[in-house]
Amino acid sequence: MRGFENRVAVVTGAGAGLGRSHAIGLAKEGAKVAVTDVSEAAARAVADEINTGGGEAVGLAADVADAAAVARMIDAVTAKWGAVDVLVNNAGILRDKSFGKLEPEDFDLVVKVHLAGSFNCAKAVWGQMRERRYGRILFTSSASGIYGNFGQANYGAAKAGMIGLMNVLHLEGAKYDIRVNTLAPTAATQMTAGLISEQVAAVLAPETVTPAVLYLVSENAPSRMIMGAGGGVFAVSHIMETEGVYLPEAERTIEGITARIAEISDAGTARPFESAFEQTSRFAAKAARAQGTDLT
Repeated sequence: MRGFENRVAVVTGAGAGLGRSHAIGLAKEGAKVAVTDVSEAAARAVADEINTGGGEAVGLAADVADAAAVARMIDAVTAKWGAVDVLVNNAGILRDKSFGKLEPEDFDLVVKVHLAGSFNCAKAVWGQMRERRYGRILFTSSASGIYGNFGQANYGAAKAGMIGLMNVLHLEGAKYDIRVNTLAPTAATQMTAGLISEQVAAVLAPETVTPAVLYLVSENAPSRMIMGAGGGVFAVSHIMETEGVYLPEAERTIEGITARIAEISDAGTARPFESAFEQTSRFAAKAARAQGTDLT
């Protein structure tokens, strides 16, 4: 089930690029869409485009880094349509510099917009989603945060932080049917202008990413998924941990770890954890078995 009819969606940074594509895609599926952007004119232009095409949308100005502005925007959407069912956190900026040249101000600004901005938006809708026992929240991360990218320490740190935020909200929202996922897109937008060739840009249109968004915020969406998308290609990133090796006290040295590193890092034993405490429990149990003690 797609489940977008009579649903209300908020898309941030939707005045152009990926956000615009996501907003239009949601509207085509039947959702009422709040198109938000720092530029009110850009937001209204996309909303007008949706309305002209037979959809239902409103364009609103909101700086996601400003928690009070975000709260006012969500209040306006709720007053107009009664609720917010879907939140797509898309707004972002770039301030790329190699780490040696990166100023604290540029680090703080990028983290404030991407990570704190996503927190502000999720926090603004969280209460009503819990009360209504339904919600779909999507964070927009990046391969730069998952795998790293030269010159993007600020951007990568912010994008990686979103995955941690997703993990926690997935756990806290589960009993309220709030499903939380992360998108890792690659697309030709204003943010990538000059960074990729025209040939690559032609393949990576924003519209090739939007189907992943629709899936990740749909009625039967998964939760805690990191989906990469671009050029019509879709993939899932997994965070896993190897089984681990117990080392007796005498072997807990650089040399001891070096001698067993192949076994410690054996990817064939890797599996995901449901929560941080699962790691704690497994480590404690493994150590106890090796020591012949009982934790019960």
